[in-house]
Amino acid sequence: MRMTSTQAKESARIFCLWFVFLLLVASPLPAQQSAVEPPPTVVFMTDFGVVDDSVALCKGVMYGIAPHLRIVDLTHQVNAFSIRDGARFLFGATPYFPPGTVFVAVVDPGVGSSRKAVVVKSKRGQFFVLPDNGLMTMVEARDGIEGIREITNPDWMVGAKISSTFHGRDIFSPVGAHIARGDDWTQVGPPVKELVRLDLKPASVDEKGLTGEVIALDGPFGNLITNISAEDLLKLGYQRGDKLKVTIAGRELEMPFVRTFSDVPLKQPLLFIDSRGRASFALNQASFAAKYKIDPPQPVLIPRKAH
Repeated sequence: MRMTSTQAKESARIFCLWFVFLLLVASPLPAQQSAVEPPPTVVFMTDFGVVDDSVALCKGVMYGIAPHLRIVDLTHQVNAFSIRDGARFLFGATPYFPPGTVFVAVVDPGVGSSRKAVVVKSKRGQFFVLPDNGLMTMVEARDGIEGIREITNPDWMVGAKISSTFHGRDIFSPVGAHIARGDDWTQVGPPVKELVRLDLKPASVDEKGLTGEVIALDGPFGNLITNISAEDLLKLGYQRGDKLKVTIAGRELEMPFVRTFSDVPLKQPLLFIDSRGRASFALNQASFAAKYKIDPPQPVLIPRKAH
């Protein structure tokens, strides 16, 4: 039986659709890119505070050079002029950011003086744009340094006249943006052999016990941050649940070594290991620093556990 013209057309249409289907199965479409290139990132830290326009001006300079830049605010509430606090915040933050991240850190009590402005590349592949005043001390000790350059290239700075008091805007911000967008960081200026370092005394353990230091307060909570590592504390023989006597700023206090704040009654003292792996002193839902009038730095003495 012969097909009608309508039946012939329908058979041809079905054949074409089937042929296209077979082609698609044999030659699948290329997969889409699974990863999107992240934007260049600057982590920005200062002691400027947020009352005036200083932070915004620095960000404006960076965006003017690298419009697609991502700026992460580490903090702008570093205690004024406290290089030690700035060094501590950099040390705590850098492990959580990938290689290639640019840290712009402006805690600069010597601004306008003979101190150098530098770019530092760590062995982790991160860049640091900052004054050479000790801010890199803790990061350098842990991560190592691949290279150091002094910032002298005027093409990487802002304005015909550089302010003697606002290098955060005129030097550090533009240099950080240039590096983040991929410019050759070695063009910033000549090599520097070594960095200025803070004189930070580590905690020490002997036959009597452990000697350390309260180095800072934990923001608004009033917990005491120390330079005592969890490893050094455990060398004294204590386990969680033990009570011990510690001497802080010349005052002897008794408290338990516990896991977290709620392991003790409200407003009672405790010793715990903080989120950065250091021994810390606190009150449950109150300020240890305020109650005992602790203003860092202060000495800490912890005896060995009695047997």
